[in-house]
Amino acid sequence: MERLVRNSRVISFPIVVSGPSGVGKTTLCHGLIQKDSKLAFSISATTRQARSTEEHGKDYFFISKEEFERMKANTEFAEWAPVHGELYGTPKTWLDGQLAQGISILLDIDVQGGVRIMDVYPEAVSIFVVPPSFRVLEERLRNRKSETEKAVRQRLKNALEEMEYITRYSYIVANDVVNEAVAKMEHIVRSERYKRERILKGITWKEYLGVEGKGV
Repeated sequence: MERLVRNSRVISFPIVVSGPSGVGKTTLCHGLIQKDSKLAFSISATTRQARSTEEHGKDYFFISKEEFERMKANTEFAEWAPVHGELYGTPKTWLDGQLAQGISILLDIDVQGGVRIMDVYPEAVSIFVVPPSFRVLEERLRNRKSETEKAVRQRLKNALEEMEYITRYSYIVANDVVNEAVAKMEHIVRSERYKRERILKGITWKEYLGVEGKGV
């Protein structure tokens, strides 16, 4: 969504960031948010109970399963998915409202959800985060030392399956050095704001420059 402000356009769009578990995409997203005041994290609706440190409307929108099912039936979610017995979804009205205010929304999301967002919002920017190599990804997962060998192997298997979606994404960022990867993502977002098709969407260049009807 775009709106005109002082003859220049405030450009906003969803930013989908996906990648296999252990690649560090959440760390990169936090780094990107700190560098760009026009970005905000997506807030999901969920049917799970709030933890003591969580706030409704800040961390999640905590709703009942009945309300979630009603919203799902009315196609009020841009995407949704069951996770560990609970339901999670991105409310479309909330997302559209943020975009209308000129805030681009960062969605740290799995590949299935990412593809659904891209289907609903064709203007979305999509970034797939990859490790420098699959061997490095395996080392990172094992170095966590928080999971069993079986769990690590399952994550590696899932990672290979998730990588199959990479061709659906517009950009690929390798997370080798965190600061460098964040800088690449920042460059992508800033460049997207200057695309002609975003700036002139729905208007002519004369309208954009304020010379419509001036005989130019």
